[in-house]
Amino acid sequence: MTQVIEITKAAAIHVKEMMQHNEEEGAFLRVSVKGGGCSGLTYGMGFENEKTEADFIQEEYGLQMLVSREDAPILKGTKIDYKQSLMGGGFTIENPNAIASCGCGTSFRTAKTEGTPESC
Repeated sequence: MTQVIEITKAAAIHVKEMMQHNEEEGAFLRVSVKGGGCSGLTYGMGFENEKTEADFIQEEYGLQMLVSREDAPILKGTKIDYKQSLMGGGFTIENPNAIASCGCGTSFRTAKTEGTPESC
């Protein structure tokens, strides 16, 4: 098993609470990258019940995560956290491969992958 991403305990707990709320216990958390956003690439996270041979699977804090082999080089070393404040809470993603990002914090590009930028 190859570790591609790191998820904090706070983020894993929040994801598992979301799985329970959405009746998705036992599902995988898919972390992905797709084209779009101001900088060309955007992050995706969602629940999935099946893994494919093209997926890396890893487990942290009892949460099973999937990353496709295609997305793995772009996401290698990425850290997912969940932060709560008086203004609410949300996931934060720190990707050491991102060389540029936009103000929204969800769009980025890497030195090797520009994606398909869209107008903001």
